[in-house]
Amino acid sequence: MDIQFSNLKKQYGDTTVLDIENLTINQGELVGLVGNNGAGKTTLMRLMLDLIEKTDGDVLIGGANVCETEQWKEWVGSFIDGSFLIEFYSPEEYFNFIAKAYHISEADLQQRLAEFSAIDGGEILGTNKLIKDFSQGNKQKIGIIGAMIVTPKVLILDEPFNYLDPSSQIFVAKKIQQICSEQGTTVLISSHNIQFVSDICSRILLLEKGKVIKDIKPSNGDNVAEINAYFEQQ
Repeated sequence: MDIQFSNLKKQYGDTTVLDIENLTINQGELVGLVGNNGAGKTTLMRLMLDLIEKTDGDVLIGGANVCETEQWKEWVGSFIDGSFLIEFYSPEEYFNFIAKAYHISEADLQQRLAEFSAIDGGEILGTNKLIKDFSQGNKQKIGIIGAMIVTPKVLILDEPFNYLDPSSQIFVAKKIQQICSEQGTTVLISSHNIQFVSDICSRILLLEKGKVIKDIKPSNGDNVAEINAYFEQQ
């Protein structure tokens, strides 16, 4: 499912924090969004999910304008930060809530949760704990699992490797690749982990002051060293 941005702007007062003229993310692409703090990565994702009001322009997901219809929400799985979680739910209650919203049967839910047993490690399901009582790392896992179990056509993850131990980072990276290659999911992730982004993404967008200043496709032989060089000069 394609994602299209057209003259998308976000301003706070006289300050422009995002300015994307024309950009298309094609179905099945795994796109990494990189940039220093304040570059506009999270702002872009929040605009994609209609969580903040745009100043101008449009975001289309599968041809649906995110500001004008709710239809796109059934196609999208996302996790931006802890505010997406319902902290006074247990993980089981949270996943059941998601399953109900996305019309996932109990059998399918359990099958999909089983695919994440490697990062659960007995620390999430069956613990009789509320989400608010989990560590940041386990909250991150709950959010990522919740975004992926809906088998989305579009997956949006902001800093998915934050708070995770190395084994869980590798698992999540492989799972992101799998959902993209096997299901044709369009994936957009942001990360400060340039190595992971370079290793798994078919396309890398570098943001600076709200603008895309580099659009690199490693699969086409583009030199990822350009990205590293940029950050070394900052």
